[in-house]
Amino acid sequence: MQKVVEKPHKAELPKKLDVPPSKRSAISAPQFVILTVPLKNGPGSPLVIHAFSAKARAIMREAQEAGSVGRKRRPKDPKNFDEVYQGARHISRDGWDGATCATFRNSMISACRLVGFKMTIGKLSVFVEADGNSAADGTPLVRILGEPVPFEAPVRNASGVADIRVRPRWDTWTANLRVRYDREQFSDEDVINLIVRAGAQCGIGEGRPDSSNSFGQGWGLFEIDTNLPIQLYEVPAPKIEFMRSTGR
Repeated sequence: MQKVVEKPHKAELPKKLDVPPSKRSAISAPQFVILTVPLKNGPGSPLVIHAFSAKARAIMREAQEAGSVGRKRRPKDPKNFDEVYQGARHISRDGWDGATCATFRNSMISACRLVGFKMTIGKLSVFVEADGNSAADGTPLVRILGEPVPFEAPVRNASGVADIRVRPRWDTWTANLRVRYDREQFSDEDVINLIVRAGAQCGIGEGRPDSSNSFGQGWGLFEIDTNLPIQLYEVPAPKIEFMRSTGR
């Protein structure tokens, strides 16, 4: 294997080496592109989001800090449904609602199986750019445009006990999804195809068809808004050079 820098034969390195242009080598950086794709909800498919609330994290932390004392049965506080609803929303530092970048990215990577792409290559090549970050924990978010409403649903916990959960739900929503990808691995058409498949067959959020816990409820589906343009931006590749020195 060829070495980048060869040591000179002398014990001391020369102070300055005049390296001709022919001895300079360039690094091949990946060709990244950002597609801005306008999305809208699929027909009859609401978006339901569930953020892990700061209150739930605080309760878990308090119980762990208490140790064995925390395992003793304590009186259960009345459930504040509005507080639970607000805690289940991803609110950015600027005050808008969003969905995590990871949920869109995971949906696209999962869709790789539908079109014969390797998911391992998708994990290394496809990324979702954030519009902002969660005010609660800094999670990267994609802004969801629309008005959420409280949605109550009866569920059965893992213990078998019935419960009522309240979550934010969007019956109509839009988003501008910015996808950054390696053009040497995926073409522009490949990425558009992944977005279409992810929206029509995988979905995002609660009750999505691609859920690992159930068969889904048909929620969280989306499609490209063909009434709006798709924008493409080629990310300039960094210019990296190194020089090969030879001994004298």
